[in-house]
Amino acid sequence: MSYKQTDTSKIYLVTGAAGFIGYFLSRRLLEQGCRVIGIDNVNDYYDVSLKHARLEQLQPFEQFTFVKADIADKAAVTAVFETYKPDIVVNLAAQAGVRYSIENPDVYIQSNIVGFFNILEACRFHPVDHLIYASSSSVYGANQKVPFEETDFVDTPVSLYASTKKSNELMAYTYSHLYKIPATGLRFFTVYGPMGRPDMAYFGFADKYFAGKPIQIFNNGDFEHDLYRDFTYIDDIVSGIERLTAAPPEGAAPHKVYNIGNNSPEKLMAFIETLERALSKAVGREVVFDKQFEPIKPGDVPATYASTDRLQEAVGFKPETPIEVGLQKFADWYVRYYNVK
Repeated sequence: MSYKQTDTSKIYLVTGAAGFIGYFLSRRLLEQGCRVIGIDNVNDYYDVSLKHARLEQLQPFEQFTFVKADIADKAAVTAVFETYKPDIVVNLAAQAGVRYSIENPDVYIQSNIVGFFNILEACRFHPVDHLIYASSSSVYGANQKVPFEETDFVDTPVSLYASTKKSNELMAYTYSHLYKIPATGLRFFTVYGPMGRPDMAYFGFADKYFAGKPIQIFNNGDFEHDLYRDFTYIDDIVSGIERLTAAPPEGAAPHKVYNIGNNSPEKLMAFIETLERALSKAVGREVVFDKQFEPIKPGDVPATYASTDRLQEAVGFKPETPIEVGLQKFADWYVRYYNVK
């Protein structure tokens, strides 16, 4: 099916612009000639130099404006809306990470609940054409039915992070119902790629290997009942968001939720072996990880698997980059960026 092209006459506000998805989305929009306002508090949850490196690649674009601010700061969010009058808002700013939410719950409430509330309030008083916001596959909790569909029951989150994302969906629906804000929630499934988040497993595996350390695999060493993940390459995520920007929901409560996943879950061990091969090719010698098997962590789920039918029906798109291609791009970038041998 056809879809509407990105409207370059609109002003796009991207929160979390120094983050992994925020950076790639901002760059895609800028390359098409769009005006992009980026917000980020550049926190130190992971290596800040990587966030600065992403921002440095956005700075040459004349159409890019960066505002260093925290979305949990209501006055700062309001000021950005008043100053730049965005037409389309993509809220990707959030405290990420399932395991970190068990150790540091406070920051999740501040960023993911209070911060998102501030974005909704700003959209209420400064109406926008479309609000797109990041939800997460973690809202499915310990859902046994696969693939996960947007109509599934999602009231059993197993981490505070998942709870905050489910809360975002409820809050967005309420604001859509009350104030007619066209809003779309995106349930992302394990996003990976170059310039990705160092706290993600594939990135950590590469770090550990080149530091001469073993990697921890949280599946009890149970290969028969291995963890499955729907790994989704960053370019696919960005293409999905880009297409959706021009397709705001309609109706009495203009709110929709979509999965963005690869619709092709991989066993964690197969993913690790593919990463070993990709790094071997990138570095020019055989790479084999020293593997330590440990029990599954609290808050982790055994499998994630996205149904992407609803997204395909809406904008004619489904992610399909195979892990062999995506991981090779990550490995090539990693070896070059960190100058490892």
